Amino acid sequence: MNICVYGASSDLIDKSFIEAAEGLGRELAKRGHTLIFGGGAGGVMGASARGVASENGKIIGITPEFFNVDGMVYESCSELIRPATMRERKKMLEDMSDGFIMAPGGIGTFDEFFEILTLKQLSRHTKAIAIYNVNNYFGDLLNLMKKAIEENFVKEECLELYRVFDDAGELLDYMEGYKPVDLDILNFKNI
Repeated sequence: MNICVYGASSDLIDKSFIEAAEGLGRELAKRGHTLIFGGGAGGVMGASARGVASENGKIIGITPEFFNVDGMVYESCSELIRPATMRERKKMLEDMSDGFIMAPGGIGTFDEFFEILTLKQLSRHTKAIAIYNVNNYFGDLLNLMKKAIEENFVKEECLELYRVFDDAGELLDYMEGYKPVDLDILNFKNI
């Protein structure tokens, strides 16, 4: 499978997030999957790529041309694609991936996750989406989703569109065994 990992580019985060991302990358490669990611050398992005590389796995980085600063791009990708814009990058990440993992990150990661989740809700794809909830990083976000459901801003069925894991092996088991959800039975007609 081509598995997209969204995650932080910052090296200022706690080392436990870096270690978890490296572990995810190693497990991804051991299982024969290709990492599709935003091409960053730092943070969760770089750590996941280093994990894949440590097991001689395939890495496809997609990073816009304007990220042309020394040390910003993970240069050891099997393939590095340089679109002109962030919008093109996100579309390529979507099109080239068979499933998506949101690992700990910031605004860019949230943006990518919610766009891919929205597209699934709108039946633009039926691919697996998983949240890698290292150290319960996404606890408040998950509570926000519950609040949005309670206040009728989001349909409860939306929770069926993704799964949450704190274990990389269980997360990848889910991705590998994923069967597309029949979105018609989830009643998104009146969103």
